[in-house]
Amino acid sequence: MIFILLLALVLLGVPFAFAILGSLTVLMSTGDLPYHIRIVSQQFFGGMESFPLLAIPLFILAGELMNEAGITHRIINLATAIVGRLKAGLAHVNIWASVIFAGLSGSAIADTSALGRVFIPSMEKEGYPRDFAAALTAASSVIGPIIPPSIPVIIYALTVSGVSVPGLFWLVSCQAFAGAGALHLRLFFCR
Repeated sequence: MIFILLLALVLLGVPFAFAILGSLTVLMSTGDLPYHIRIVSQQFFGGMESFPLLAIPLFILAGELMNEAGITHRIINLATAIVGRLKAGLAHVNIWASVIFAGLSGSAIADTSALGRVFIPSMEKEGYPRDFAAALTAASSVIGPIIPPSIPVIIYALTVSGVSVPGLFWLVSCQAFAGAGALHLRLFFCR
C-alpha cells in the first residue's frame, strides 16, 4: 500500500523527497506499533536528550576557540620542531599538526577550518601548488574524526551496547596513526 502510494506520487511529478515524506506520514498515521506517529515523535525527541551528544558542537567550538586563542600556532610550532627539518618539511608539519589538533578537537571540520587558514597560504608562499596544499590539508584533516576524542566513536559507543570504549579508542588511534604515517611516508619518498 505504502509503496503504491510512493510510486503514484513519484509518477504524478511530486519531488522524490516529498513523495517519501508523504507516504511515510500515511504509514505513521495509519500504521501499528512501532510506526505510530506518537511513538516516532517520542523517540525522535528522546534521542535529542542525550547528554554526550552535546560534545559534538562543543568540539567544533573548541577548535575555533583554540584558533582564536593562538593555540593553533603553538601546535604548528611543536610539529615544526618535530618534523620541520625533513625534506618537504611544511607538508609534514601540516600532517602532524592535524594529528595533534585532532586529538584536541575530535572534528575534521574544526581541524580543516583552523589549520587550513594557516597552512594553505603558508605552503603557497613556500612554493607548493595551491591545489596540493588544499588536498594535503583536507587529507590530513580526515584523520580528525578517527583520533580520540572523536565524534563518530562517541556516537558509536552511545548506540552500540557492550562495546569497550577504551578498546575502541585504542583501535581507532592505531588506525589514525597508521594513516598519518602513510601520508608521511608518501611525502618523504615522493616529494
